[in-house]
Amino acid sequence: MKLYFTLSKLPRRGKQLIMLASDIVLTELSLWLAFTIRLEQLYVPTLGTGLLFALAPLLTVPIFLRFGLYHAIIRYLGTHALMAITQAVMLHVALLVLVLYLMPLTGIPRSIPLIYGLILIVAIGASRMLARQGFHNLRFDTPHDNALAPHGHRRRNVAIYGAGDAGIQLVTALTTSRELKPVLFIDDAPELHHQHIWGLAVFTPQELPNLIARFDIHEVLLAIPSTRRTRRNEIIRSLEGLPLHVRTLPGITEIAQGKIKTEDLREVAIEDLLGRDPVPPNLALLGQNITGRSIMVTGAGGSIGSELCRQIVALHPTRLVLFEQSEVALYHIEQELLSLIADDPVEIVALLGSVTDQPRLERHLARFTVHTVFHAAAYKHVPMVEKNPCQGVANNIFGTWHAARAALNQGVDTFVLISTDKAVRPTNIMGATKRFAEMILQAMARQYPNQTRFTMVRFGNVLGSSGSVVPLFRRQIRSGGPVTVTDPRIIRYFMTIPEAAQLVIQAGAMGGGGDVFVLDMGEPVKILDLAERMIRLSGLIPKTAGEEDAEDGDIDIVFTGLRPGEKLYEELLIGDNVTPTEHPRIQRANEQCLAWADIENRIAQFQHAVAHDNEAEVQTLLLATIEGFTTRSH
Repeated sequence: MKLYFTLSKLPRRGKQLIMLASDIVLTELSLWLAFTIRLEQLYVPTLGTGLLFALAPLLTVPIFLRFGLYHAIIRYLGTHALMAITQAVMLHVALLVLVLYLMPLTGIPRSIPLIYGLILIVAIGASRMLARQGFHNLRFDTPHDNALAPHGHRRRNVAIYGAGDAGIQLVTALTTSRELKPVLFIDDAPELHHQHIWGLAVFTPQELPNLIARFDIHEVLLAIPSTRRTRRNEIIRSLEGLPLHVRTLPGITEIAQGKIKTEDLREVAIEDLLGRDPVPPNLALLGQNITGRSIMVTGAGGSIGSELCRQIVALHPTRLVLFEQSEVALYHIEQELLSLIADDPVEIVALLGSVTDQPRLERHLARFTVHTVFHAAAYKHVPMVEKNPCQGVANNIFGTWHAARAALNQGVDTFVLISTDKAVRPTNIMGATKRFAEMILQAMARQYPNQTRFTMVRFGNVLGSSGSVVPLFRRQIRSGGPVTVTDPRIIRYFMTIPEAAQLVIQAGAMGGGGDVFVLDMGEPVKILDLAERMIRLSGLIPKTAGEEDAEDGDIDIVFTGLRPGEKLYEELLIGDNVTPTEHPRIQRANEQCLAWADIENRIAQFQHAVAHDNEAEVQTLLLATIEGFTTRSH
């Protein structure tokens, strides 16, 4: 190792000269060994073969230079370098045969060039690989240089779950990692068990608990991108009880594109923990309101709005109008979409503005001949709206009122409101304002049945959205805890942002006018269980206050109490009157609503209350209007 460290300090030119000298020596040794093998005795060069020994390196060096063998960085050599060595040696041998033909030399068997070429390929290739391995080990084992690993640093041993193409690509990527060292594979396939792939043994999942101490394993990296989500969930559950940090690779698309890098490793996706496979979309429904049309998304920079935009551009509209009041959010989604569309002739229009500005909305709906509006603009954080009820009404109620009227006045074909499960028997201002927004569209659809088609889509929590509990838990775990859960009994429905956006687009295509669609969110998730699983998959042990063995854990779980307006559980239906649709994950709810005149009267009352910043009046109006709305004291 000391020799490699000394060599690593040499300038680039010095290293190239050493490689050149090594190749000359290996050329001579290979030629001598070819004679020795062919003649079956230790060969002593004669005067007749001396010219051949002199010519061999003179031909080798220029050819190797031409093939760039002295310009490659040794520690990053790959299979392409071995191919270059093989081609260079073959050309060298061919020229040597030509020299022998033009200058007949005595005592040289005709098989010598072939034997010599094979030996030289092995010798030159082996010298490069040995050098590469030495420099590679030096990166992690030598503490004497800032460019190398820090003092005392050793790579953490990891197991790769999945010995397929993705696992092999990951092992290849980790050869240059300063942090992780793959030591074995875990795979479900019986035919691979106790075989060796890329120098690593393949073990069964059942053997993993006994392998942790034996191989000093600290992490398991999941390389199973094409496995069904239900099976991924089973695998993750089997790993939860082990003292291992579990991380995973991105999806199969990135794998297929050969984009695996060690920085792509991420924490286990929560959608994998839910264990529910998404239903394939109905392609006819997806494109019905999108393809070849002009689309507007309000709140385009938000969690749901931005995902809607990503999926919409993939369906080839003629134009996508982004309407957003946050300059930063609008800039980011515009730049992302421009990079996504590439050669697709979708026109992206970025507009700053508030949905409460009806004249501005109307001008742009007309200017860009918008056919479909997805209204995602809203205040949605329950505690924040609870502290600012007048602004919650202004944005969620007035914003929907003005946006819907603008769409109606400009002859927009379809208007889709993004709603929430918190609108059902709400216990908070945010949910109540969203329910009233639904009622506006229901009444408008009845009042103007043959004009704009108004549709509402109601669903629960989306994973990864701003304010979601998942990124909060991740931050708390990274900082060493505590992880905060409001109540040990609290449950929530979860869905991924892409799946929710996809279902919103499909539901928007099914509405006949005034429909409230609810999305099948699968089984509810207990938030305490979610927190515990995330801690365990980080290789740590959760400890909950009050439990007997709490002192044995690593991360505290603290119960903070329900926040103002927060429920223990959410609902998607106000009543039981629900009918199926052509999509298995979308149902149509049949619910009562106010008459158009009552809606107009309530809007006027809300406007008066908000204009005077009268929070008590806002709450009184919501209590009197929204079925099931209750407030809780804390």
